[in-house]
Amino acid sequence: MPFHTMLLGVALSALMGAPGRAETIEIGIGHQSTVTNTVPGGIILEKLGLLEKHLPHDGKYKDADYKVVFQDYTSGPPITNQMLAGKLAFGVMGDYPLIVNGAKFQAGGNAETRFIAVTGYNLKGTGNGIVVPVKSDVFSLEQLKGKIISTPVGSAAWGMTLKALRDAKMFDEVKIQNQSPPVGVAAIAQDKIDAHADFCPWSEVMEFRGTGRKIFDGSEADIPTFHGTVVLKDFAEKYPELVQAYIEATMEAQDWIAKNPVEAAIKVSEWTGIEKEVLYLYFSPGGISTFEASIKPEWVKALKYDHALLAKETNLSPLDFDRWVDPAFVKAAFKARGKDYDAAVRQVVVSKPGAPGLKPAEIWIDGAGITAFDSIKAMTDAAKAAKGAGKPVLATYVYDHASGLKLFGNVAFFVEARDGALTAFMKKGEAEAFAKSSGGKVVGWDAIAS
Repeated sequence: MPFHTMLLGVALSALMGAPGRAETIEIGIGHQSTVTNTVPGGIILEKLGLLEKHLPHDGKYKDADYKVVFQDYTSGPPITNQMLAGKLAFGVMGDYPLIVNGAKFQAGGNAETRFIAVTGYNLKGTGNGIVVPVKSDVFSLEQLKGKIISTPVGSAAWGMTLKALRDAKMFDEVKIQNQSPPVGVAAIAQDKIDAHADFCPWSEVMEFRGTGRKIFDGSEADIPTFHGTVVLKDFAEKYPELVQAYIEATMEAQDWIAKNPVEAAIKVSEWTGIEKEVLYLYFSPGGISTFEASIKPEWVKALKYDHALLAKETNLSPLDFDRWVDPAFVKAAFKARGKDYDAAVRQVVVSKPGAPGLKPAEIWIDGAGITAFDSIKAMTDAAKAAKGAGKPVLATYVYDHASGLKLFGNVAFFVEARDGALTAFMKKGEAEAFAKSSGGKVVGWDAIAS
């Protein structure tokens, strides 16, 4: 049976037997609710009913009935398998799985997918990271020589790990083991693996739970990381209005996060089990993720780099990017919302030290919400006061002085100046170097907030 015939048999259950009977159109969406950068293209649409809000009910869809089916996965490859089987029309996944999806479909020769929008990104690659058990004596990538790093092979975190090891000339000195996010997170918690590399938000989940400590951030590899949506070409050509509705719903979900990141963090936490404090680290102003749908030249350049790496490591088949990348739908969505697509493409948002409008520290106190402070010292004083008053501190947030990355205050290394001012660092070595050059001293969270 030809692929497109099978697809239409599964995804479009047409009830054509009697005149006047409505057509039932099944819209299958494969997504990853626990992967932070994908939530505007999946779990938020499902829980807020945003896709149904945008689906057309006029013209050729006047008598259509829609059956929207969300399928949740922990990684991208199973979504591609379901799309290949004709069971899903849309797939939301990370950069490396996106490439595999496009290449596998093109190699098959019967059907193809199109890359149509971005759901979330970080230009510098933050969101990927390498974590060691919290009690490990490893504090740098170089200290992993002769050890084992587990990672979901084929993921963006895997690609980051390969590049990091090659850049450090350690590629042949570290063994890589394939582990899914849940298995790797458990292995770190149980001290059963030297290190685990994973994609968003698992590094920060391990930090927040007190089981792991980040020793390498994806920004150090300097390759963008992002997630986005692919759609079956046959589905898009037969039902372009439904693809348009999906993109518009995704952009509404992105706006929902931006307008109230605290509410978004709380709600998505309820839906997924990922802690709200971790989600706020991603959703908040200055946070790890930017939720914006345009397909930027930086993304295509990164995808081509990633494809070359995958082809070298896994013999992945070629991918014609010119026909696979299709920004037509997202351009139309920008226009419909009165937004300038070209301006969005030119605007690449990343966290930077001292970014305008961002105060250097925040605290989330149970029952009192989130408060921002003009200095880290003022925030740690507030943490002490809250502790003394018996008010639970849910989380604190600071910015890494070296990279501008937003991180949890309790996992940072601080340099205390002679006047008591505090500067935060993600990496111990960078804190020690700054302390030596500035005449300060390295202190931990317990020393300054207890």
